[in-house]
Amino acid sequence: MPAFDPSSSPEAAPVKVLIAGGFGVGKTTLVETISEIEPLRTEERLTAAGIGVDDLDGIESKAVTTVAMDFGRITLTDAGVVLYLFGTPGQERFWFMWDDLLNGALGAIVLVDTRRLDRSFPAVDFFENRGLPFVVGANCFHGEQHYTAEEIGAALRLRDPDTPVLMLDARSRDDVREALLSLLDLLIDKARAASLPV
Repeated sequence: MPAFDPSSSPEAAPVKVLIAGGFGVGKTTLVETISEIEPLRTEERLTAAGIGVDDLDGIESKAVTTVAMDFGRITLTDAGVVLYLFGTPGQERFWFMWDDLLNGALGAIVLVDTRRLDRSFPAVDFFENRGLPFVVGANCFHGEQHYTAEEIGAALRLRDPDTPVLMLDARSRDDVREALLSLLDLLIDKARAASLPV
């Protein structure tokens, strides 16, 4: 089946979404899983130069990493939108790029790895401090998740208790699609609430 051409569907609204999170949480995998186009990746091999800089604890088998961004596109015809997905780099030394990637974004999926949850706080703090709506996606590595959504939300100390926390497998197209639809629902709810008279 040929890829959908958004230019042939003038009613499809473009929406920029960030896919963010710490180092090695599955951002590139998520973009690859859902993109209807060949995703742009800026991955480089991890080398000995990263020893002492990149924390590979718990992800020792990781061989490549995103150094700028990932980019993909997915058309959700039932929602009438074309999502442009920008995956952020995960290592701390590249976080200076996040503010540039934030420009024009309407929302984000923050991926977390509960095996290394302490590395998720900077991403959550980033979006909370900038007021960008987001959903949390707890990536179930090896199809396993030892915590409930409520436990993960409590551990992350989310400022907004209504922030959705979703269980997903970044390799599952259905899971990723549901996470994106959940984010769109959140954006619609916030837009409606903002338009209500005080």
